[in-house]
Amino acid sequence: MSIIKNDFEKMNITKIINYKNNKKLTMITAYDALFAKLFEEIADMILVGDSLNMSFAGKPDTLSATLEQMIYHTNAVCAGASKAFVILDMPFGTYINENQALQNAVKVYQQTNASAVKIEGGEDRAHIIKHLTSNSIAVMGHIGLMPQYVRSEGGYKVRGKTKEDEEQLIKDAIAIEKAGAFSIVVEGVLSHVAKKITDAVSIPVIGIGAGNVTDGQVLVWSDMLGFFEDFKPKFVRHYLDGAQLVKNSVNQYRSDVQDSTFPSKDEEY
Repeated sequence: MSIIKNDFEKMNITKIINYKNNKKLTMITAYDALFAKLFEEIADMILVGDSLNMSFAGKPDTLSATLEQMIYHTNAVCAGASKAFVILDMPFGTYINENQALQNAVKVYQQTNASAVKIEGGEDRAHIIKHLTSNSIAVMGHIGLMPQYVRSEGGYKVRGKTKEDEEQLIKDAIAIEKAGAFSIVVEGVLSHVAKKITDAVSIPVIGIGAGNVTDGQVLVWSDMLGFFEDFKPKFVRHYLDGAQLVKNSVNQYRSDVQDSTFPSKDEEY
């Protein structure tokens, strides 16, 4: 089966914003050079998500991810996908105030080729986003269900179920746009509310668990390709049974080793 490629050209902030109301954006996570290279010419943006702390470090949440960890993986992604628009997910505790956020974001820019950073929070974090964008740091916002708030919120909860929450989410999006963000991730939000959020701002809204009414979508690659087996969120579609395919292949490898059919004459020197 041939791969249908995107009209590949290095994305930039202006191009991303111009996708609003014109073309859906596709974003996917990556954490290493190998998979980043596979995604580079297909996805519009690659997110080095702090989700790696769960998918690959085996942690129960994203909170213990460190900036050093994120920088390491971002460098790997940028090495594999040098032409991609790469976004580093700022980990928990790295943007508590304006000065700390700027210091850490500058470190990201100096030590990686990331095109932007992502920050969770709405009106409460708008002043931090403004401080970053005023100092030449490109920022993607993130509202709705925010994994870094999991302990303070008492778990992963779908947002937008009340009129008050709906209104707050719209206020959050508007505040983030005014602060200079070029895009917003909206996660775990009722679809009709996600539509109102999308219509309320002039920058692209990227959904995850927010229906198909947003300006684009993002998924964790190990979820969408079926490698992560611990659980499957409702909003994830499996495009590959990756875990089973790998297990089948490794079982075949073991079998070939045990019956001495690997390596064959063609595979030896």
